[in-house]
Amino acid sequence: MLFRVEKPTSVCANIVTHSGGCEIGPRPIDLHLKALRSLGAKINDTNGGYISCETDGLKGCEIYLDYPSVGATENAMIAAVYAQGDTIIRNAAKEPEIIDLQNFLQKIGAKVTGAGSSVIRIKGYEKKLTKVEHTVIPDRIISGTYMVASAITGGNVTIKDIIPEHIISIASVLRDIGCQINIKRNDIQVISGTKLDAIEVIRTLPYPGFPTDMQAQMMALLTLCKGTSIIIETIFESRYKHVDELLKMGANIRIDGRMAVIKGVNRLNGAQVVARDLRGGAALILAGLAAHGETTITGLEHIDRGYYKVEEKLSELGAEIIRI
Repeated sequence: MLFRVEKPTSVCANIVTHSGGCEIGPRPIDLHLKALRSLGAKINDTNGGYISCETDGLKGCEIYLDYPSVGATENAMIAAVYAQGDTIIRNAAKEPEIIDLQNFLQKIGAKVTGAGSSVIRIKGYEKKLTKVEHTVIPDRIISGTYMVASAITGGNVTIKDIIPEHIISIASVLRDIGCQINIKRNDIQVISGTKLDAIEVIRTLPYPGFPTDMQAQMMALLTLCKGTSIIIETIFESRYKHVDELLKMGANIRIDGRMAVIKGVNRLNGAQVVARDLRGGAALILAGLAAHGETTITGLEHIDRGYYKVEEKLSELGAEIIRI
């Protein structure tokens, strides 16, 4: 992938709309704006859904993030590259994507260190940055989704060209419920167990904890595990919209605030369901693969945001799945 990077003009202004994405609870951008304002950006976010930004030059500073937000960390890193002087970001996110961004920024000539820890240091713009070729890291959530697909269908699937350390928390849960996990260099094999057991508690957490973006997919699997499992969603307030759809398929799930109690059932049944967000939609596909009968899923626009031709990849693995 080729990028063109040019030094900004002395005065730069832009107007953007508020961010979108799945409706999974409040997704404030206050940390993003706070970081950019600390660097010297002039931001007006009271203009009827639009945000206007202007700067006559950014200046390095110390930024403390009240929460280790991935997006806010990334925005602060990129902005600080063009700031005069040094910037320190404290309580930074530690996700692999932050390290990958640092690797890219270093390739183009930026001086960024510390990614993967809670403190990132950036030396401001000193020389012309160069264009480079950079391959982004494998998507750990897509990898995790196909891992769960193997488990929920009683399958044996090998996922190639991944970074195993990025999906350790997912692999650990699958081992705990009875799957066999074999890791070899950049490949991971998931062999579903003959009997899958419930897990006591899964708590979503920032990396390296269990990712919130795998919560829905894992819940679909737990509906068929023997016993009672508990999921506690700590990141987003409204990330259980897939539950009502799983209930249509025969799942036994009870929601209490941010906690979901899942009692395993003997089988799921096909139904007409609606994907209301990206990862919830992926969960419904997984449930449909394991259900008796035919499942029809609408709301594919959400799923397509995060999975490229998912039906083709699953068909190659033997799934009976078509897009209408």
